[in-house]
Amino acid sequence: MIVPELRPWRAARPHVVRVADAVRPRLARVAGVVRPRLARAAAAAGPRVARLRQAAKPQLALITRPRPGRTRRYTAGATTAGLALAVGVATAAGPWDSSGQRTAERDRAAALERVGGADHGRGTEASDTSGTAAGAPRPAPSAASVLTGLGGATTAVKSVPGSAALTRVLGPLLADPALGTRRTAAVVDVTTGKRLYGSGADDALTPASTTKIATAVAALTALGADHRLTTRTALEPGTGEVVLVGGGDPTLTARETPEGWADLRALAASTATALKKRGITRATLSYDTTLYAGTEVHPIGVNPNLARVTALTADEGRADDSTSGPATRVPDPAADATGKFADFLGAYGIKTSAPGPSKASARAETLATVASPPLASLVERMLTNSDNDIAEALARQTALATGVRADFAGAGKAIRTQLGRLGLPLDGVDFKDGSGLDRNDRLTANLLTALLVKAGDPARPDLRPVLTGLPVAGFTGTLSARYTADAAGAAGVVRAKTGTLTGVNTLAGTVVDRDGHLLAFAVLAADTTDPAAAQTALDRAATALAACGCG
Repeated sequence: MIVPELRPWRAARPHVVRVADAVRPRLARVAGVVRPRLARAAAAAGPRVARLRQAAKPQLALITRPRPGRTRRYTAGATTAGLALAVGVATAAGPWDSSGQRTAERDRAAALERVGGADHGRGTEASDTSGTAAGAPRPAPSAASVLTGLGGATTAVKSVPGSAALTRVLGPLLADPALGTRRTAAVVDVTTGKRLYGSGADDALTPASTTKIATAVAALTALGADHRLTTRTALEPGTGEVVLVGGGDPTLTARETPEGWADLRALAASTATALKKRGITRATLSYDTTLYAGTEVHPIGVNPNLARVTALTADEGRADDSTSGPATRVPDPAADATGKFADFLGAYGIKTSAPGPSKASARAETLATVASPPLASLVERMLTNSDNDIAEALARQTALATGVRADFAGAGKAIRTQLGRLGLPLDGVDFKDGSGLDRNDRLTANLLTALLVKAGDPARPDLRPVLTGLPVAGFTGTLSARYTADAAGAAGVVRAKTGTLTGVNTLAGTVVDRDGHLLAFAVLAADTTDPAAAQTALDRAATALAACGCG
C-alpha cells in the first residue's frame, strides 16, 4: 500500500497567518546575516536591484500583529502580507529562478485566488501610481537572483559548522524510535561540498519520492532546462488519416483554461484550420504512442498515484478535476485524450471516425503542434507537487536522450548514466523508476546531498530548477501543511523533497542555518510504523539545522 503524500494547495490557506508569526523572528535574524551579501549584489547589479529592494519596503509594512484576544481574519490583505513575508524569508534563504521570482510562490498566489507574485514593473489598466491595480493587494516584490552562502570574496557569516557540533545537535533527534530500525543521514556545506555530518550516509535505502531529485538532475543534464515536449498532428498522404502523435508531454491539458500548459483544444483548432485549407472536413483519426516502449503499467500496478505511462495523455489521465495528488485514472489515457481531441475537432467542423492506435509514417505531413513549457518548469512542478506522472515521463525522456529503450528499465539505466557523467557517488544506488514508487529503488544520503550540491553549483545554472522546485516548509507543495508547532521555526527556511511509502519516510533538501550557511541535508528512514510520527521526527531534525549556530 502506498501512503499518499500529496496535498491540495488549499490545505495551506489556514497556515498563512500562523506561519507568518512563527517565521518573523527567524526572518529578522537571517536578514541581518544576508544584508551585506544583498548590498554587494545590489552594487554589482546596478539600479535594477536597488529598485527591487526598495519595492519590498511597502510589503513589509503590510504585516501587522492582530490585537490580543481577537480572532484572526484571513482577508486578502492578510494573505498578501503572509506572502510578502514568505518572499522575504525565501529571499534570505534562496534560491531564486532567473527572473528573481520563484515559480512556487507565484503558483501559491494563484492558488489562493489573490493578486500577487512577480512584480516586474509592468503597468496595468485602472492602476494607481505604484502600478498596482486599484483596490488590489500589492504584488510580492522580486528578489535578486542569489544562492545564500555561495559566491563573493568576503563573507559576514561565521565559520562553517563543525561536525562535532552537528553530531551533538542531530544525534539525539535521529535516534528517535519514530524513524524506524534503520536510518541514514548526511549534511553537506553547499559552498564547499564538504560533508559536515554523516550517519550511514553511504548505505543505500529505499528513497521513496526523494528519487525525483535524481530524476530531475538527470533529465536537465540530458535534455537541457529549455527543452520542450511537443505533441503534434500529422496527415498521412493519400489516405485522409490524421494521427495524433504523442510526444510524452505529461502536462498536456484538455481543460478549458490551460494555464500555460500545452493546450489540446488549441491543437484541435490549428489542426482543423490546416485540414480545411486542404479541403478536408472528414478524416480517419488515429493516435500514436510509439515514442515509449515496454509496459505502461508501473510495477506497483494500477494505483491512484500514477496513470499508465504513455507518450500520449491529457491531464495525467485524471478522471476528475484534480491537478495533483492521488486520483482515479482513466483505463487508457491515450484513447481518452484522442476521444477528447475528436470532440474538439468536431466543434470546429471536422468529422472523424472512432479513434484507434496507429503509427505516423515518415511521409506524414505535420499539420499542427503544441509544446510544453520548458523542462525547468516541468521539473519544478514535479518536485513541488511530488508529481509521479511527470517523474516517469522525464525518466523516459532521459532514456530517449541517452539512446536506450524508453521503458522502466531503460529509464533507470539512463538516470544512472547521466548521474555518473556528473561524477556523483553511485555505489549501491539502483533506479527502477523515476518517481520513487518502486520499493526496489536504492539511494544513499550521500548521493542525495551530492545532487543538491551539484544543483547549487554556480557553474551549473541549468540545474537550478532542482532547488527552486523544492517544496517550501509551511508554504508550498508537499510541505505546505508541515512545520507546525515545535517545527514552525523552519517554516519558509527549509526547502525539501518529501518521500513516503509504507514503512519508508525520507526528507532531502536545503536549509539556511542561523549563521547564514546554505546546507544540503538528507535523511532516509526505513521500517517506520507511524508515518505521522516519522514525518514529525524528520521535520524536527531539519528545524534543528535551521536553528543551529554550530560554528
